[in-house]
Amino acid sequence: MSGTELGIVETRVPARLDRLPWSRFHWMVIVGLGTVWILDGLEVTIVGSIAARLTEKDSGLGLSDSQVLTAGSIYVAGACVGALFFGQLTDRLGRKKLFLATLVLYLIATIATAFAGSATYFFIARFFTGAGIGGEYAAINSAIDELIPARVRGRADLVINGSYWLGAAGGALGALVLLDTSIFAPDIGWRLAFAIGAVLGLGILLVRRHVPESPRWLFIHGHDEEAERIVGEIEDEVRSETGQKLDEEPGEAITVRQRRSVSFREIASTAFSKYPRRTALGFALFVGQAFIYNAVTFGLGTFLASFYDIDDARVPFYIALFAISNFLGPVLLGRLFDTVGRKPMIAGSYLGSAVVLCVLTILFLGGSLGVWGFMALLLATFFLASAGASSAYLTVSEIFPMETRALAIAFFYAIGTAVGGITGPYLFGKMIESGSDSQVAIAFFIGAGVMALGGIFELLFGVKAEQQELEGIAPPLSAEDAEGEAEERPAPPPRPRRAYSSPGMWVAAPVAAVGFEREVRAIERALAEHDGPVDRRELAALVGARFWGPGRYGAALRAAVVSGRAQRVGRSRFATGRTSAG
Repeated sequence: MSGTELGIVETRVPARLDRLPWSRFHWMVIVGLGTVWILDGLEVTIVGSIAARLTEKDSGLGLSDSQVLTAGSIYVAGACVGALFFGQLTDRLGRKKLFLATLVLYLIATIATAFAGSATYFFIARFFTGAGIGGEYAAINSAIDELIPARVRGRADLVINGSYWLGAAGGALGALVLLDTSIFAPDIGWRLAFAIGAVLGLGILLVRRHVPESPRWLFIHGHDEEAERIVGEIEDEVRSETGQKLDEEPGEAITVRQRRSVSFREIASTAFSKYPRRTALGFALFVGQAFIYNAVTFGLGTFLASFYDIDDARVPFYIALFAISNFLGPVLLGRLFDTVGRKPMIAGSYLGSAVVLCVLTILFLGGSLGVWGFMALLLATFFLASAGASSAYLTVSEIFPMETRALAIAFFYAIGTAVGGITGPYLFGKMIESGSDSQVAIAFFIGAGVMALGGIFELLFGVKAEQQELEGIAPPLSAEDAEGEAEERPAPPPRPRRAYSSPGMWVAAPVAAVGFEREVRAIERALAEHDGPVDRRELAALVGARFWGPGRYGAALRAAVVSGRAQRVGRSRFATGRTSAG
């Protein structure tokens, strides 16, 4: 019976997962699950790049311009339907079953697309391709957040979501080769584009088979013995690889009432009754990023051709530059979401992108921007916006209870795409079609306003989720102590003390040793045991820093210096804080 309780258990599974040092297991999760975003970027950009070819009679398809646009809308509609349908199944049936099923659906549909011979067939194949990708969003983001340690969850999520733009860049540049009729026949090149996506998806499937079910999902749904077994196997694998002894006390245990499933009514009540401010925040973040991204991504080529007389053949190069900038945003800013904090970084990326876009619009109206000036400001805008857009998925995955996590991602993705993803391209397309600078400027200002609104909502309703256990941010609905909780439950760990910068070592206030205590202790111990100053690279080897996770070593070393537990005695040499240089 749906919602039936199975028993009450106490578990330390979340704490045991969060204490793990970074290892091959985590890279397997990243490769096996996270690379699906590359597929989505590839799919969207490939279709945009080959659109003109699909309208040619000798392509074997011969679509009209309106049919090409319809195919794009059908893909987005499929993604929304797939996200909602597979999202609720992911919460009910488990992460692994669905992240395998949705990838298989994508593979079948994208291979079918390569054999399309009519518009109807093409539309159906694109709908199910979108459904597979939409289902992936829900299954993948929830599984990743439940398997990656809390201390690096923010950076990992942002880089994974930002990898969409690697696919976009590859799609744009790959189209230049695949559409070259001196290499491939007009009716072959575009089909190979879809086949390449299928080959990449098949490789991901082979890796993904080895990713386990989420132990967090298992223990809540009555499979606590299997959850303990999986975590034990992961711990043994990590010990064997790293040679490190895990902490004897992994952290606090939580008590849960196990249930086979949670009713949809209870899930809806959780979002709108228990967490109304978090729900409003999710809407604002997703609608903002969907509006600006879909508007500019779908309209950039047309805009450059209409207002800067860029030849169609050169457009893919500009799209590739746009994609690279979007990828670099999450990669370079990602670690700050775990150190400086979610709230300032999310708000800053949304508001910062809005400000730069306003500057671009004003200069564009004044006629002082050439194509490269326009592109420089656009790349700066989306360098910031991409980090914000990626953090939208991270946010809704963190701030709702585990039983609702996948559906929450699916729900906000579908709503954001339906509202922002439809109105943005339509409005921007109409403004470009007018040929008026002032009309295009209005569209840009609206985009800036929507992004600014997302930043304001983050300032008002954002949650301090950096380096916190997921169960501390939003207790599971089945948690024994969950009844009667206030909406915004404070995170359990104490506030980090303020840190101040020392010469040559920049540290933002929240990056105190408190957030890196385990790593700082290891650095302090290694320096104390070593005779004299130690080179930065040698110190990294001594403490096993490669197992800490991306970006953790540099941040912990800065925290150790700021807290006085280590000191810098040369350009890249360090000594114990109790030993003077010399």
